[in-house]
Amino acid sequence: MEDIITDYVTGKSTPNVGPEGNRQLFEKILVETKGFSKKEIRVDEPITVTFQTQLYHSTLDLVVFCEDRPFMAVKCIAGSLGSYEREVLSGARLVYDHQIPFSVTTNGKDALVRNVITGKLHGEEMDTVPTRQWAKEQIETMEKVLFPENKREREMILFRSYNIEKEEHECDQ
Repeated sequence: MEDIITDYVTGKSTPNVGPEGNRQLFEKILVETKGFSKKEIRVDEPITVTFQTQLYHSTLDLVVFCEDRPFMAVKCIAGSLGSYEREVLSGARLVYDHQIPFSVTTNGKDALVRNVITGKLHGEEMDTVPTRQWAKEQIETMEKVLFPENKREREMILFRSYNIEKEEHECDQ
């Protein structure tokens, strides 16, 4: 029998497998501690990249918005934070027509926060995950930054390489 839980943000039933418990914990932190509303958090945001001339469909665990602009892309994991950091960084650079300013890799207890535009580490603790108030102050002066076109193909390869999700029926051949 599959263990089913209710997603904190969406209210939908979801299987409690892998890092799902950690995602639920982080969703609560975003709302109850960091000040974001549930309406500002998108769960399983679709992303499509081209890999070896074929479209590869996946999702970003969470995308957190502030003032109707994407502000943080989040990867919730059950393992080592550093192992997944590059995947969410690439996703934050590719998912929309401009880059999401921050990426977060978290296990619900610890976090690695990175400035996506500069690539520099913003912080290594849960306390460094931006609050909504700080995000609002930052986003007021932030310009939308496109990811350089000449680096897109490489970034798509990196995203696909680190993203362990498989397309439906991809391994059936």
